Amino acid sequence: MAAPTDTTMHFSALPISRRALLGGAGATLALTLAGCNTVGLHDQPPLPDERFDYDLAYAARKDGDFDIPAINYKAFDRRYWRQVVDYENREIPGTIVVDPQNKFLYWILSRRKALRYGIGVGKAGFAWSGDAVIRMKQEWPVWRPPKEMIARRPELARYGDDGMEGGPKNPLGARALYLWQGNVDTLYRIHGTNEPSSIGKNVSSGCIRMWHQDVIDLYARVPMNTKVIVLGGDGTTPA
Repeated sequence: MAAPTDTTMHFSALPISRRALLGGAGATLALTLAGCNTVGLHDQPPLPDERFDYDLAYAARKDGDFDIPAINYKAFDRRYWRQVVDYENREIPGTIVVDPQNKFLYWILSRRKALRYGIGVGKAGFAWSGDAVIRMKQEWPVWRPPKEMIARRPELARYGDDGMEGGPKNPLGARALYLWQGNVDTLYRIHGTNEPSSIGKNVSSGCIRMWHQDVIDLYARVPMNTKVIVLGGDGTTPA
């Protein structure tokens, strides 16, 4: 399947009368503008719209026992900010499509719309492509470096068995989504990062990185067993 095209979604102001708001159609429209939808988990955050507060979305925050620093999002190309975009596709709403080549992750809303996030891609992010499902979700996950990394960096051997506890210094960041094919762990992860400057770039290690604030947002939307499609290097879905 050829890579779907996408452009940033443009919103138009829609005048809504008090009578319309009291009617069924007006109520539905109001919910749509508020970012409500039937895709994903209950009580998920509102979708970004023309009134979305990026300063608040990427502000410093407390998450459990840990402090998350603010993201200097204005220093990055706007296309990497969390946003709803036009995205022609043939996937079931709720599917995640990862495009490592273009550094985007899409959460499908409809055949024409998706919520898009910027990502950073490590070597492992280009090493695997195909379909998988989310079989595990973890907040502030434990990180266990792969054997190949330990071979390159022997000082990481102390994390080989028990792993590194979750926290701000952990390479998996605030959240991790683990991708499986049947009963096989692909070892492919969608996760946060303690290196926010890596978003939009190819990086030395890891799979798919997201800003802490973005991976927390995605985590709150997607249920277990969500289908994930990782596109190949040429931007197409592997056969």
